[in-house]
Amino acid sequence: MTPKVSIIMGSTSDMKIMEGAAALLDEMEIPYEINALSAHRVPGMVADFAKGAHERGIKVIIAGAGGAAHLPGVVAAFTPVPVIGVPIKSSNSIDGWDSVLSILQMPSGIPVATVALDGARNAAILALQILASGDEALMRKMIAFKAELAGKIEKANRELAGIKRPFKTN
Repeated sequence: MTPKVSIIMGSTSDMKIMEGAAALLDEMEIPYEINALSAHRVPGMVADFAKGAHERGIKVIIAGAGGAAHLPGVVAAFTPVPVIGVPIKSSNSIDGWDSVLSILQMPSGIPVATVALDGARNAAILALQILASGDEALMRKMIAFKAELAGKIEKANRELAGIKRPFKTN
């Protein structure tokens, strides 16, 4: 099985967050790989990974990083593959803002799609949407996923309708 998505992170301590991306990709039956790569500790390895990703069949890269969070941007500089950055609130983070801004504020020509702090699940959903744009079977899965989300809200509203309060009007 050839991976379509690559999940990378600065260190294995980020796995507790990046697990959210892996879980959704498992649920949607999307082949993926997981690796630890550090833009600061092994920059040559990161460059080699990024340059070769498209040749290995990778269609989307999900890159999680905390602190200075350079990994997503460095990878985006070396690859033609879309990169989704997951800012991670790490032990050396400034409430996560350093990670968010490091990933969000990329220079012109080197885009990184950025999801919410610790938002690995949303990164996987965005990866699925990117893949689905050229794959009808995946598009059907995406449509079903969105319908399931809507169904949860409809159910919640039915439950809320059953709550009786003195001044509640619905």
